[in-house]
Amino acid sequence: MHTCTQAPHSFHRHAAAWHSPQENLIAIAQAPKSNRYRAEPSVMTALRTPRILTREVLAGLVVALALIPEAISFSIIAGVDPRVGLFSSFVMAVSIAFLGGRPAMITAATGAIALVIAPVAREYGMDYLIATVILGGLLQVFLGVIGVAKLMRFIPRSVMLGFVNSLAILIFMAQLEHLFHVPWMVYPLVGAGLIIMVLMPRFTKVIPAPLVAIVLLTVITVTMAISVPTVGDQGELPRSLPELFIPNVPLTLETLQIIGPFAIAMALVGLLESLLTAKLVDDITDTHSRKTREAWGQGVANVLSGLFGGMGGCAMIGQTMINVKASGARTRISTFLAGIFLLILVVVLGDVVAIIPMAALVAVMIIVAISTFNWHSIRWSTLKRMPKSETTVMVATVAVVVGTENLAIGVLVGVIVAMVAFARRVAHFATVERTLPEDEAVPTAYYRVNGELFFASSNDLTTQFEYTDDPDRIIIDMSNSHIWDASTVAALDAITTKYERLDKRVVLVGMNEASQYMHERLAGNFGEEG
Repeated sequence: MHTCTQAPHSFHRHAAAWHSPQENLIAIAQAPKSNRYRAEPSVMTALRTPRILTREVLAGLVVALALIPEAISFSIIAGVDPRVGLFSSFVMAVSIAFLGGRPAMITAATGAIALVIAPVAREYGMDYLIATVILGGLLQVFLGVIGVAKLMRFIPRSVMLGFVNSLAILIFMAQLEHLFHVPWMVYPLVGAGLIIMVLMPRFTKVIPAPLVAIVLLTVITVTMAISVPTVGDQGELPRSLPELFIPNVPLTLETLQIIGPFAIAMALVGLLESLLTAKLVDDITDTHSRKTREAWGQGVANVLSGLFGGMGGCAMIGQTMINVKASGARTRISTFLAGIFLLILVVVLGDVVAIIPMAALVAVMIIVAISTFNWHSIRWSTLKRMPKSETTVMVATVAVVVGTENLAIGVLVGVIVAMVAFARRVAHFATVERTLPEDEAVPTAYYRVNGELFFASSNDLTTQFEYTDDPDRIIIDMSNSHIWDASTVAALDAITTKYERLDKRVVLVGMNEASQYMHERLAGNFGEEG
């Protein structure tokens, strides 16, 4: 087989022409990062503006109230004392306010992390649990430093839609346990809370509607002596401040073998959920965030959480939506105060917090679920316009997340389904055109290969040639194609071999530099093909 380069690869010319209409976007992308990532409003602006500061303070208070029953529930899932989840939420919220790359995002103890580390607490005890959290945090710092956050660009929009919609479903489903087998008065209280949060924003947004609903429903249940489940029924609240906790575990290979797999799972799940949540907040607020900083910031926050006896965590989509969408917060102040208020509420005002009816918090989370769900994505008019593959990816993501109650697994499956759908679609873009000039002195068959050649598109390449009908000389023009992997080189080897068995000579021409390098490096190293 012979190869030669007769012409520059037109793929580069087409690529240059294709990008030229995007000069404005490129200019924006190349703008100084200090401008792209500048938070608006800034912390200093919020501190100088009473209206914005009031909004941030009240948002932090609402989030803190919503965090308490969640943190207690996640502690129960992990098999640890409620104070472990509460202290973890406090430490992570305060630390991420300084270290994180996404202002206004809430980080605390989460169900996903609790599920991952629960076997450690159950089988090996508290010391090994804390060691796992610390190691998981260190792994997140490492992954953040090496730039794993950049992989977020490979998560397609259909997966993000599935992530958001499944998250809304999980948030709603988590409230069902508080709506079954409860006193009948729970239902009118939840209904009243929903009405308050739907109607109040139409008249004023000075005070977050969720806070008003929580306060009013608490006052009603206390003054009218209504017996309904309260926050205090979820678990005992701590009475003291968190203390430094150094895990008493042997520093041996055996310990690493025990906690290592759980720490890796915790690091990956935590980063995935946090970065997806950060991207979601970017879209809602129409701003950019520093994903790499957020990645290693999450790691440091987990290390600090472990050192103070916490169970670790990651970004909380539900509480973040309360903070950003329901309360309108935009700065780090709300995140910081959520942690501070949480500590004050459970340590100093624990008796007051304990009497808050769970119905009020359930109503808040139902509103969050409704506002989080992307209703436009399931409209019939949208589904008719969207490619079936996009809808399939979204539905697959939702189904797996809801089925496993694990966002990370669902997103991973969604990405895999999207990759398969993309490969199938792109596979049909590669074509072969055959011409057989009659005025050639030496009869020659000319083939022009068009498109991007990789494992999916090159599998059918061998079937598009007329081996027996072609003359003794065949020229294959590769100037409108590009070789991306070894599968394509193997396919070209198989084509050449088929012709050589018929005593026919094949010449490959027009490869660009990258394709020719790969072809020369791999050709003839696959054994007998076809």
